[in-house]
Amino acid sequence: MPKVLRIINRFNIGGITYNVSYLSKYLAPEYETMLVGGPEEEGEDSSLFIPESLGLKPIVLKQFQREINLKADYAAYKEIKKIIKEFKPDIVHTHASKAGAIGRLAAISCKVPVIIHTFHGHVFHSYFGKLKTNFYKIIERYLAKKSTAIIAISQIQKQELSETFQISSKNKIYVVPLGFDLTKFTNNKDENRKEFREKYNLSESQIAIGIIGRLAPIKNHDLFIESIAFLKENKVSNIKAFVIGDGETKQKIKNTCIKNNVSYSENPKDEVDVIFTSWITNIDFALHGLDIVALTSLNEGTPVSIIEAQAAGKFVVSTNVGGIKDVLHPNCGLLSEVNDKNAFFMNLLKACELKSITAEEGVDWAMSKFSYTRLVADMSDLYKRLLKSI
Repeated sequence: MPKVLRIINRFNIGGITYNVSYLSKYLAPEYETMLVGGPEEEGEDSSLFIPESLGLKPIVLKQFQREINLKADYAAYKEIKKIIKEFKPDIVHTHASKAGAIGRLAAISCKVPVIIHTFHGHVFHSYFGKLKTNFYKIIERYLAKKSTAIIAISQIQKQELSETFQISSKNKIYVVPLGFDLTKFTNNKDENRKEFREKYNLSESQIAIGIIGRLAPIKNHDLFIESIAFLKENKVSNIKAFVIGDGETKQKIKNTCIKNNVSYSENPKDEVDVIFTSWITNIDFALHGLDIVALTSLNEGTPVSIIEAQAAGKFVVSTNVGGIKDVLHPNCGLLSEVNDKNAFFMNLLKACELKSITAEEGVDWAMSKFSYTRLVADMSDLYKRLLKSI
């Protein structure tokens, strides 16, 4: 039985935890997997309940931190080397940037036969200045050369990694889209919608617009708030917006509300323009209550909120970044270029003016393309191919 050491940045709410958990659980008994990652950071909710609900017992490395910290990073590197020497994996598979750097360096040092890295997103634009970005590119190019395979989660991301940023050659990059258990988004729709709208004091005639994800600069929530202000200015009065998530830019987003004369509250019952809900763990409950799901990011890999929104039959208004064009059914949403603020405003206005804000075609689309069973099958096939080649 081949052994897989799977390493992620940290156990925080997001699509990565779901994907590594499904892989760790359902690749068994064909593969024995050890799952390792860092803890959630301040302002984030832990996602350990996800692997634990599947009967998994991940190892949490407290040395893993989001920011570069030479002392902590070196301690994490030594700990992963120790794990490798004891577990003796045939495959080390890393997910996301920090895990990818430290995990692959440890695997290279220990001469692990197969080394794989999945880019769930990248930091090659919109995160840092030119100098720091170029530094990360140099590191990733070196690590890609030492890796057996690189996994992109969309065709667009493969093109970015191979052509735009020249991180790796095309023949080393395999496309394996994300996979989830999406069945909950097709069940209990009416009950969840009724409960959500009662909790947040919404009439059925009101249009509920939500943005889901961590509150961080790259997510560009200011554009979302400005778009709500635009709707108000254009006499779209039957709307209520929801910022679902938490993080470092929460106060900045609230300041943007004040600047744009957009009222806000954290109290579910308040009659305001925007409700800050913090994290909602049962996100199917929220999606069933919403009418439109927005995404305003400057950079993305494959945003989970867009996949889940389609599985719930919701219309999407988003910036056209990362692999979103590969993910979104063409009849189930509107895209605008990231530097075209007015186009985003107009797309959201068009969505609000639709006679029926539904996107039922997206349900089958999401269920067929982004199921965890497909993910597991794709990954198993790739593992077999790479193990045979060594």
